[in-house]
Amino acid sequence: MNDRYDGYDQQNYELVGYDEFGRPVYRPAQQAPSYEQNAGYGYGYDPYAADGQGHQQQPVQQQPVQPMPQQQPPAAPPQYDPYAGHPQGGGYDPYGAGPGTAEQPRVAPRPAHTEQATAYIPQQAPAPAGPERRDDRDQGAEQFDFIEEPDENSEDVIDWLKFTESRSERREEAKRRGRNRIVALVVVLALCLIGGVGYLGYQGKLPFLGGEDAKKDGPAAAGAQNRDVVVVHLHNTKGGGTSTALLVNNTTTGQATTVLLPNALALSGEDGSATTLAKSVDEDGSAGTGDSIDTLLGTDIEGTWRLDTPYLNNLVELVGNIEVTTNTDVPDPAKKGTFLVHKGEDQTLAGPAAVAYATYRAKGEAQTAQLLRFGQVMQGVLRKLSSDPQAATTTVQTLAQILDPSLTEKDLGAFLAKLADHAKEGDYKTALLPVGPDGTLSEAAANSVVEDVLGGTVKAPAEGDALRVGVKNATGDKARSEKARITLVNGGYTFVEAGTGTTAVTSQVTYADAARKDDAVEVAKTLGLPAGAVRKGKAAANADVTVVIGQDYTGGS
Repeated sequence: MNDRYDGYDQQNYELVGYDEFGRPVYRPAQQAPSYEQNAGYGYGYDPYAADGQGHQQQPVQQQPVQPMPQQQPPAAPPQYDPYAGHPQGGGYDPYGAGPGTAEQPRVAPRPAHTEQATAYIPQQAPAPAGPERRDDRDQGAEQFDFIEEPDENSEDVIDWLKFTESRSERREEAKRRGRNRIVALVVVLALCLIGGVGYLGYQGKLPFLGGEDAKKDGPAAAGAQNRDVVVVHLHNTKGGGTSTALLVNNTTTGQATTVLLPNALALSGEDGSATTLAKSVDEDGSAGTGDSIDTLLGTDIEGTWRLDTPYLNNLVELVGNIEVTTNTDVPDPAKKGTFLVHKGEDQTLAGPAAVAYATYRAKGEAQTAQLLRFGQVMQGVLRKLSSDPQAATTTVQTLAQILDPSLTEKDLGAFLAKLADHAKEGDYKTALLPVGPDGTLSEAAANSVVEDVLGGTVKAPAEGDALRVGVKNATGDKARSEKARITLVNGGYTFVEAGTGTTAVTSQVTYADAARKDDAVEVAKTLGLPAGAVRKGKAAANADVTVVIGQDYTGGS
């Protein structure tokens, strides 16, 4: 074991670099000459010098050196090249000496004044024995002989190409699927948009298509709409009298209307005789009255709902009271000086108060005033009734009333549920059918209610049905209108009251449908009017052929 003393103080040396093996290389730090150097004497030895056998040399006593007159700065030490060859064996061999190699020469002692300029290299361990080392300059490429050149046909390369190709294909397939999804989404959105626009157009809710105005373009446009109609008769079991209204659900426009029919409305009885709505309800009953209303207004009533006042009371209680803006105070007949209903906005009415308000008619008031109150109560009930058909049917069944055979509890419940939905959404209105003092329809009534609300076009009569002839009296003489009615009924026609008009000198027979021309000619002959009185024009909304009786009408053929 070689317990070697390095013989230097690290604080007096500085690091100058590293050899090819990563070991540090030092040199003495720059400092002032020692006393012995200034005196020209000094002993120096190289503690790392070794003989050829690797043994450490003993210090060699140096001869005194005469001081130089002027000391020159030491020259910079030569740079150490670890790869430089040493053919003579001198200098530092990083691989060390091994068996079969030349003996390393001893390092001559250096003068003391050159120690500062010489880099200190710690003694390296001998290189392991082995074959004769190569020239370092020839190791550039040979030391990487273990790296194999890539072979394009090797399995690794082929697998990598396959992986790259498959990943590219998956990426392209993902892109294609993404594009397909986008295209599908655009198509679905376009279809939804088209469907939504079509539905709104069908419902008449597109402002740029005219909205409500489009519904009033004419009889043809109105006639294309589908309407469900039920007639309701309110019977006052205590005070007597009836109130009649048509509940209309326009499934095309999504609008609902209560059409109030005054009791004075002129109708034709089952035998063709003249009568009024009030008399028809009392004498002909529900079925006969419904047919007479259909004939007059050109409607198609699907059923009749008889609602006696006790059932109206129960209905209001079942829906949980109603809110009505009342237009009058209604006194309580049981307690003088008290009121069942007070005039005001959003009055809450229970069952008894609702019945009292719907049937109240002040002294001297027209029947239409009471009829309008009945319409308010009906709309208030519909606002509180459930929009669910099953729930509405349950409410109707709970009333336990006897309905017309043509209108079952299920049908009435489903119908009222639709009206309730419109009432809640604000798509509900109430209209009063205006009639003259004699109960006949005015021309304004035919245009505003019959044509716009109830249909506007006359359905072609079924086979065997009598032709409906509307008669408008333009003579001012009611007797002439009655003569025309009797003549037409005896001739097998259905008489329809078409109201009155301004005085006309000559009579006219008009038809709107060209297929009705021959029928119009026959009507003229029946009434004793000349063939020249027949012309194509606008007929009454509730008749197939319209006759305007002028001063030239004498009353028969």
